[in-house]
Amino acid sequence: MHKERAYIGLGSNMGEAGKHIESAFLAIAELEHTRLLRTASLYQSAPMGPQNQPDFINSVCLVETGLEPEVLLKQLQQIENDHGRERKGERWGPRTLDLDILLYGNYEIDTDILTIPHSGIADREFVLVPLFEIAPNMVMPDGKPISQWVASCSLDGLKRLRPSNEL
Repeated sequence: MHKERAYIGLGSNMGEAGKHIESAFLAIAELEHTRLLRTASLYQSAPMGPQNQPDFINSVCLVETGLEPEVLLKQLQQIENDHGRERKGERWGPRTLDLDILLYGNYEIDTDILTIPHSGIADREFVLVPLFEIAPNMVMPDGKPISQWVASCSLDGLKRLRPSNEL
């Protein structure tokens, strides 16, 4: 079976957000044909969009998976649902768990349900910093090293909470 490396962004700002992220790491590790390779530290950041909600806890993980991108997405959405995720249509609203496929091998996908590379990577320090933590030598889709992307983003308000548990 052919396997690809994929980076998944995780976020939560409802309930015990850090525990939702840690639990999601475990659930991702249990996915069929998928191996969790690395997890970044947990980071706290202000919410995007509506500010009248709690800060988010975010992280990123690296997996090796035999699942096709759309199948991986469905499995991640099931993990979100298992964590009480409600989709109310409010963009950037509070959520118990948000899982996004950031990168999947060298794939470029743009469909109604999935965009890879994830469209918001460049603008989100809460994605770039944990991604840089676990893949400091990564070359981004535009051919620039991730270090350049991190250097050009604002780190104001981003706080590292605790290191990841190395796998």
